[in-house]
Amino acid sequence: MPNVKPTVWSFRLGLVCLAALSVSLPMIWISLAKVLVFLVALVVLVGHLVGRRTDTQIVSLWTPWAVALLLFFSACSLLWTGNDLTLALESFIKHAKLLEVVLLVSLIRSAAEARLAITFFACGQAFVLLSSWLMFLGIAVPWHANAPTPYVVFSTYLDQSIMFATTASVFWHLRSDTLWPKWLGIFLAILALTNTLLLLEGRSGYAVALTALALAAMWTMTPRLRLVALVITPVALLVGLSLGSAQVHERVTKVLQESQSYLSGQVMPANESSSGWRLNSWHRSIQAMGEKPLLGHGVGAWTPAVKRLEGSTAIKIFGEGNHSNPHQEYLLWGVELGVGGSLLLLVTIACMARDALRFPCSIQRATLAVLAATAVACLFNSALYDDLMGDFLCVLLGLLMALGARSMARDGPPTEVKE
Repeated sequence: MPNVKPTVWSFRLGLVCLAALSVSLPMIWISLAKVLVFLVALVVLVGHLVGRRTDTQIVSLWTPWAVALLLFFSACSLLWTGNDLTLALESFIKHAKLLEVVLLVSLIRSAAEARLAITFFACGQAFVLLSSWLMFLGIAVPWHANAPTPYVVFSTYLDQSIMFATTASVFWHLRSDTLWPKWLGIFLAILALTNTLLLLEGRSGYAVALTALALAAMWTMTPRLRLVALVITPVALLVGLSLGSAQVHERVTKVLQESQSYLSGQVMPANESSSGWRLNSWHRSIQAMGEKPLLGHGVGAWTPAVKRLEGSTAIKIFGEGNHSNPHQEYLLWGVELGVGGSLLLLVTIACMARDALRFPCSIQRATLAVLAATAVACLFNSALYDDLMGDFLCVLLGLLMALGARSMARDGPPTEVKE
């Protein structure tokens, strides 16, 4: 565990560690930590304004400005939202969890504090990971939730598979950063990826895991061969897994079958055809964007917009109420804010990547890998909008951004490291 002076043990740091640990726990802990982070960060920021203090390391980042701009336009869209204002506000609050990235950077004062928080995060993920493996071995784990799918501890197979695949990159890329022994980082990364690919059922998790493996393979190569490794690795792994794992083969085949059923005109609810439901939702989202490409339908207005386009079968497909989402983050922002909303989300991710490129090499790679996992997860889910999964990604990005920002002054510009 990183060496931290006793003086840094404060409520502020304890809260940061709670937030880091909470994303591995049931949702009630995540919600509690999130509320406390927002409240304490607000007090800290007001104190900075009153004292006219400037955090130069945060000001130099592009991420806070991009997040603020994205949420500013989302808030403005409350003026023309096509949904009930109460539901629209609920949707805006779900989007606003992106602020956790910035707030955690502001609450973490040093690289030592960031390392401590990431250690708490890693311990929480290791606990969930080992619990899942114990369940696989038939050992009773009394603290697990009654999930409908096997080997799931506190969440769902979708959330857990994406979380494990993303955490594997953190274990792997920070294995030489004094946070944990190198052998332990390698061991936990392998356990996490194996759990995602062979035990769990999440197809989005497969995509994130293949992304993590492709990036890891790319960074082991010389610069001349990196592009080749990035392209070949996921294709070769997917073919190998499809041939060698009955579960992976069945899940991939199911995607093709459900997609073919949708293309033949069969539109079914998500619990009957996950892939077909997504394709239909994406199609309706593009239609809704075409109606209002400049300003969009307003925050929270995705469901009313697509239900109107779906017609008489809307309730059967999308259910009662107006709380649904397209399981695709970019289209969600596009329907709500127009084409500019999708572009602003991409710009925000690009700004995070730009900031990460200035970090020390191991932190840079870990941050970029988590960003890539986020970008891929957003292709098949409303990953940042969803509870738990979105909090997990935002908290992890905040911890890594804080570690990178607080390490820049000490370590200087990034230098190439050998894998």
